[in-house]
Amino acid sequence: MTTIRRAKVEEAAAVTAVINAAYVVEAFFKVHPDRTDEAEVASRIATEHVMVAEADGSLAGSVTVNTTPPEGHFGMLSVAPAHQGRGIAKELVTAAERLCLEGGCTSVSIEVVHLRAELVPFYEKLGYAVSGTAPFPVPEQLSQPVHFLMMSKSLAGTPAQAAQEAARWAPVSH
Repeated sequence: MTTIRRAKVEEAAAVTAVINAAYVVEAFFKVHPDRTDEAEVASRIATEHVMVAEADGSLAGSVTVNTTPPEGHFGMLSVAPAHQGRGIAKELVTAAERLCLEGGCTSVSIEVVHLRAELVPFYEKLGYAVSGTAPFPVPEQLSQPVHFLMMSKSLAGTPAQAAQEAARWAPVSH
């Protein structure tokens, strides 16, 4: 059973550990393997939407969501290695999209590192399409050249359609 809920500030260390464990796969192009630190995560939990997934009695994943219309955004989608392959990432994306809809967004975006070839097909299956590229914002953190692929998805044509679509999506908790 997976439950998606808002993170608590006192969980910053646990959320940081999940994020960094999930992002170890990016160590091949980074100078420092950690994606984030506890101070950044605590700040995000206090000021943004940080959602966590709980599964089997432990913190299994997280995602950070910005719901500023017209286009929402999510990032740092992370699933702990022991919980990968169970659909938790898809549940977190669904939760992020729902938050964006509730915030009045008509679309949602994410950026993925171009070297992570497995990510584009994953997001395409969820309805996202590559919409452009962007430079990596902190090139001194890289051990080789990297850029982002920008991906986006329309959430609905009208607020009424958005509400109907949100009602049909998989529940946030089950």
